[in-house]
Amino acid sequence: MMICRNSFCCQFSSLSLGTSQSHQVKKTEVEVLLMGFKLSNCTLFTTTSSTILTTKATMNSQVKCSVNQSGQLITNSKAVERKMINKAGKREHHLWKRRDSAGSGQKALNLVRIVSGLPNEKESVYGALDKWTAWETEFPLIAAAKALRILRKRSQWKRVIQVAKWMLSKGQGATMGTYDTLLLAFDMDQRVDEAESLWNMILHVHTRSISKRLFSRMISLYDHHNIQDKIIEVFADMEELGVKPDQDTVRRVARAFQKLGQEEKQMLVLKRYQSKWKYVHFKGERVRVRTDVCDEDNA
Repeated sequence: MMICRNSFCCQFSSLSLGTSQSHQVKKTEVEVLLMGFKLSNCTLFTTTSSTILTTKATMNSQVKCSVNQSGQLITNSKAVERKMINKAGKREHHLWKRRDSAGSGQKALNLVRIVSGLPNEKESVYGALDKWTAWETEFPLIAAAKALRILRKRSQWKRVIQVAKWMLSKGQGATMGTYDTLLLAFDMDQRVDEAESLWNMILHVHTRSISKRLFSRMISLYDHHNIQDKIIEVFADMEELGVKPDQDTVRRVARAFQKLGQEEKQMLVLKRYQSKWKYVHFKGERVRVRTDVCDEDNA
């Protein structure tokens, strides 16, 4: 048995194997022996009666190697057991440009603070908003959207209208969410005419992409101000575009037909769009009941 230690050059020479066994050292066995080494010069000579292996290796860790009676090479190494596998990181390719949202919350709060301290004048508000974006390389759309959300939670409807109009004048934020917030602000600030002009623009530009939420918002606005004819007009556009109304919208439209004295159309709307089931809370539990049963109980 021969033992190899660190920083030694191990050399096997004239390794006699029995002619009856006729074993030769295979390449795979040599690779097992040299696993964990950094190989520099390796020469292998094979003869009929003996095999001469001359190798020089620098060991990474303490390795003991031996030859048993059958001529097989045996290794015992900690470095072999701990085999490091390095995997390349997965790269993701995006087809769209991701906007950097870092610091957008602080920018939104800064915008809310600036707008809240201004007088209710269009020139002063627009001038302050232009200064807010003066040093930006691109329009801070995320921060502006967050500022609109904060102003909406605080019920500062005049500021919501000013900021939303300023965004649309810059060609930014023309989304269904911005339109919904602006229509709600018009409703709360009693600006029905401006809401109607905005709704006509939305119908003209985004005819086939208007969401159910915007239809419900406009019907709710007309219902708050008791404009029954406009409710029927919006509902007619809704049916023409194939948008199915939600249950609140169905009840508002049915009530509008009832106030206009058109009970037949009221029943037709309820029969076509009203859900047969709805959920109510009974003794702390959510129970599904039929809609006609609830209507009879309420009557």
